[in-house]
Amino acid sequence: MVMVASLTYYFRKEKSLETSVSRRNILGLAAAGLVGTTIVKPGFGKSFGSAAHDYGAVLPGSAPGIVVVDPQDKIRVALIGCGGQGKANLRVFMQQPDTLVTVVCDPDANRMREAADMAEDRYDVRPAEVKDYRNVVTRKDIDVVIVGTPDHWHALPMIAACMNGKDVFCEKPISHNIMEGRQMVDFATHYKRIVQVGTWQRSQQQFLDAVTYVRSGKLGKINVCRAWKIQAPKAAVLGKVAPSEPPKDVDYDLWVGPAAMVPYQSNRLHYNHRWYYNFAGGMVGDWGVHMMDIVLLGMSKSDNLVQPSKVTSLGGKFYVGPEDDRTTPDTLMTLYNFDNWIMDWEVHVGDQAVGVDGGRDHGALFIGSEGRLLVDRAGWSIFDAQGKPVEKPAPKDWGGTMNGLGTHVREFLNSVKTRGTTRSNVASMHQTTTVCHLANLAYLSGETLHWDTTTEKVTNVRKAMDELPYKRKNRKGFELPKLG
Repeated sequence: MVMVASLTYYFRKEKSLETSVSRRNILGLAAAGLVGTTIVKPGFGKSFGSAAHDYGAVLPGSAPGIVVVDPQDKIRVALIGCGGQGKANLRVFMQQPDTLVTVVCDPDANRMREAADMAEDRYDVRPAEVKDYRNVVTRKDIDVVIVGTPDHWHALPMIAACMNGKDVFCEKPISHNIMEGRQMVDFATHYKRIVQVGTWQRSQQQFLDAVTYVRSGKLGKINVCRAWKIQAPKAAVLGKVAPSEPPKDVDYDLWVGPAAMVPYQSNRLHYNHRWYYNFAGGMVGDWGVHMMDIVLLGMSKSDNLVQPSKVTSLGGKFYVGPEDDRTTPDTLMTLYNFDNWIMDWEVHVGDQAVGVDGGRDHGALFIGSEGRLLVDRAGWSIFDAQGKPVEKPAPKDWGGTMNGLGTHVREFLNSVKTRGTTRSNVASMHQTTTVCHLANLAYLSGETLHWDTTTEKVTNVRKAMDELPYKRKNRKGFELPKLG
């Protein structure tokens, strides 16, 4: 009966199957004892939404044919947040043979429908479409939740999922502010849940190799590190847009959620939320959490990361001008003082082909007494003390952005089964995200901040902790729960 039920499930929409394997062949395989057959359709994934940081690489996916997994071994997945990054994550999850997407969720009905179409295209069974995450996390047909929402919406569904016994794959940056991140760590720890943050560079071989090389000491004494991201002019400019009625297919009140309610503007919604402090942290939250993370890993002995003692930031809306609606700076330089070394974070608008110190539009650079190491998503290079190239290690199994994400998702799913820790576990990524928030905190306060890592407090400018990157008062009806 298990065999019949399994095949009935996958052939519920038999007429739309586009596989080269016939129904009769499938039934023959089932009769031979291969139950729980999942159909992998030819061309699967070709038309899926692309992540914001996808460089156009194609994930090596499942070949057309049969993958046999017992239905009882499948990890049932819900996607909360069906935008570009959410769908990119969904795509990779669906390419794993031991997953089954049962629910998609978004306050934008169009985006939710697109995600449901993707899942139906994959399984030939349409997942449930649920607008409000609160009606998702309590479901019994879910084991894992993907939180692919805008930044201001990461904490609530992640915490609710943990409270309801679900494991979570949460997009970066994990939190909107430092205190929110602390609560996310505490809830995940208390409920003993596996939480992987979507900083997939931690699963990309070249970044792993570069971090190992830095930790080896071969660069000598490292006193200065740099991390950067250069933004394309087109993406930086939001312009001046008058408030208007939100699209009829978007529940705007739910989309704003825990953030302060502001009138709907077309240049605030979806991808553009990144450039408003009410919803996110600007480029330092969007890319700093990737590139500074690599610096912090290299300068630490483990994923328990070193933290700064002082932070200062200078910048502004120098490219777009004061009339542009964005509230985060388009130009920012932040200096972090650690124990006997300094990290420089830089973002500005310009030519994406040219970055800092010979790098591309993004990168991490370690400057040592015996040499330098430069790493970005194209690879990594080593230079001697005079700046001459020494070697350029060939990346192992390099396949572009989505290759790293595929490895990252696979590690998470394995950890769900074994209950082991993950590379981008929530406690370690809270440390990186806190460093990112401190850049914005120093910028908004206009002061050099003294940071106490143990208490997670600013000790010299107490008023700085009233700024949004440190804490916020969630809107009524969207409050964060408290432990105990």
